[in-house]
Amino acid sequence: MIASGPSRALAAPSRPDRGLFPYLLGGCLLVTFALSWRAAQVRPLLLFEAEGRHNILKFVLGAFPPALSPDFLQLLVRPLFETIWISVLGTAIAVGIGFPLSFLGTSNIAWSGILHGTDAGAPLRRAVKIVPYAGVRLLLSVLRSIPEFVWAFMFVRAVGLGPVPGILAIGLSYGGMLGKVYSEILEGVNERPIEALQGTGAGRAQIVLYGFLPQVLPQFVSYTLYRWECAIRASAILGFVGAGGLGQQLELGMRMFQFNEVLTVVGILFALVAGVDWLSAALRRRIV
Repeated sequence: MIASGPSRALAAPSRPDRGLFPYLLGGCLLVTFALSWRAAQVRPLLLFEAEGRHNILKFVLGAFPPALSPDFLQLLVRPLFETIWISVLGTAIAVGIGFPLSFLGTSNIAWSGILHGTDAGAPLRRAVKIVPYAGVRLLLSVLRSIPEFVWAFMFVRAVGLGPVPGILAIGLSYGGMLGKVYSEILEGVNERPIEALQGTGAGRAQIVLYGFLPQVLPQFVSYTLYRWECAIRASAILGFVGAGGLGQQLELGMRMFQFNEVLTVVGILFALVAGVDWLSAALRRRIV
């Protein structure tokens, strides 16, 4: 028995016709990859040529056994704590920058959405609210577009060597990243609790505090902990410009061809990152 028209339509829903777009996008990506590979002159086989094998063997033979003398390990105690200080204080500054700016840079809080429903027929009022929103988004873009390595280089020139340039560099760079991600999380909230609060006569500040924040706080904490892990790794790179921490000892070992010391510092960094990863995972399980 042949099914009727409506039943057949329910059984076989039509799919949207995407046309040639997926194929064009895939072709563009392949062409971009090929051009990038050629422009960058990528030659992986260089590692297996005579000179590459010689340099790798020289590094491996020089790295073992690692430097584990009491004097050298004692020398690494302060840089180890500096690395932790840089990551913690830098992340704290980043949260202090990104958290408030994220609310100002969220469209459904700053100028659109149900919080600004009365502005639908007032384009001038809406335009006035868009100006600070656009300014905050621009500021966040500037902060995260400059790598923390460049920020650290500038702060080293301004305040001298030590952990302070690393702290400021991570704070500014990660502040732009956190503000951007926080704002995107805020824009994806469920609007039903917000509508319910608005129906009770709650003000905008109360809606943001009791409608937006409880929904996004677990994701805020999760991403912030992830950025803290990244700050540990970034602090090692910042040491190459004199921003303190284990990275500075790593740079000295590389410069002096003391590969056994380099291996020891890398091992400490690995243990530190693994410990922070375990701690942040435990905190996420309790909070999220």
